Order: sequence, then C-alpha cells, then structure tokens
Amino acid sequence: MSELVNVVVYGSAGRMGQAVVRAVLESKQARLACALVRPGSGLADEPLERVFGALPRNVDFSTSLDPDTPCDVLVDFSGPVAFDAALALALERRVAFVSGTTGLRDEQRAAMERAAQTIPVLWAANFSLGVAMLMRTARRVAELLPDWDCEIIEMHHSRKQDAPSGTALALGQVVAEGHGSAFAERAVFARHGQVGPRKEGEIGFAVLRGGDVVGEHTLVFSTAGERLELTHRATSRDIFARGALAAAIWLARRAPGSYTFDQVLAPPG
Repeated sequence: MSELVNVVVYGSAGRMGQAVVRAVLESKQARLACALVRPGSGLADEPLERVFGALPRNVDFSTSLDPDTPCDVLVDFSGPVAFDAALALALERRVAFVSGTTGLRDEQRAAMERAAQTIPVLWAANFSLGVAMLMRTARRVAELLPDWDCEIIEMHHSRKQDAPSGTALALGQVVAEGHGSAFAERAVFARHGQVGPRKEGEIGFAVLRGGDVVGEHTLVFSTAGERLELTHRATSRDIFARGALAAAIWLARRAPGSYTFDQVLAPPG
C-alpha cells in the first residue's frame, strides 16, 4: 500500500496507547491522525512533544476527533470503561477498528460482532508475534496430546486490573479447541482448601501480579513421567504496539467483517 494509513489512537495517555503512538510516529506506512485522551486527562490539549520529544509536525493530544480529520483506522487501548465510546466513534466515522482492550463484558463483545457488519473489526488479547506463535503451538500440542494435563500460569505488573489476563484466557481457549471441548466447561480459575484430585480435562489458571512485569505466560502440559513447558516473556510494550499497528495497516482497506491477528500474520495467497 503506497498511501499512508491515517491512524487514530484511542487511549493515548495510557502506557499501551503511548507505545502505539510512538510506533505510528516511527512508521513509514502510517500517519498519526489524532491521539485521543479522555476529558480531564493531564495530557489533554498538550503537544505530543511533551511525551515524545521534538516532532516533524505539530500534533496535540486531543479529547475529540475533528470531523475534518482524515481517518482510516482507529486503534483502541483504552480499557473496558471507555471501550464503548471508542467503538461508537469508529462506527460513526465508518473506519476500521482494532482493539487490544481486555476485560470486556459479553455485551461489549457482542457489540463488536454487530459492528463487524458495518466496519472491519479486529480484536486480539495480544498483538505479539511470539504470542501468536505460542497460540498456534499450544493448539497443536493440545491436538496431539489430548490426554495430557494443561495448566496456564501468567504474571503481569501490579497495576493490571483484569485476571486472568486476556492472553491467558485466549491460550486456554485454543487448548480447549485443540482438545475438542468447550472452554467454559474445562476452565478452573481458583483452587483453595480441600478441592480433591484434579479432574480429567481441566484447564487450570494461576495468576501472579507484581512489580513492572510487562507480561509472561507459560503453558504446562504434563503426564506421568514428563512435562512440556511453553513460555513467552515480553520485556517491552513496543512489541504489542508494533503488532497492533501492523494489524491496523492491514485492516484499514479490508471489507466489513470480523478478523483475527492470525489472519494478519498469514502468508499471502
């Protein structure tokens, strides 16, 4: 695509939002159309230079999107509370919608599915290339070793609000699919007290929080006499930002519909 893709970043004051803004500013395929922040944010109407240093053109953090601002895709990392407004804005402007917001309610997911009838929509729990490969591998291992136990361990920084992480839940989902079972019937989110022996087919979750850990996920497949562990560790949010931007550029010219990050990574043809 020779034309620059005009990107609006929703939730630009947050850590992930700022990482996405930085990725857009450094991209040769995209242009930052607007960096949106919530009303009352300490960055509202402040120049981007305050966070990102000297820039080739003047852009301010804004609380609204000017009707005349060109926009091809909206990238949302705002949080569950602001998600509805982000999706509504994408629908209002009839532009592609990419979201990495986790902790969504069932009705918010349903709203995305309805929106996909009008605009291209792509939601992912994680935009890391390594995690995408972990997803594919986990599914394959679950298919080939259906009788092995599976437990999922995740750790994030102390300020993360949802648990288990969206990525951990997505990993559990692909394991359940690999087993040919329903995730809701297999997931176990808490063990305390006299819970008895582990039930066959359970997918257990352990959640750790502390410090400034960007994200770590480990799948443990085990059986009598041996154990297989698959781990991904993220040390920078930039990996998620680059993946989200790649998804935004890819999605910007797609027809309305619901897409996955795995489709972005699939080879052409």
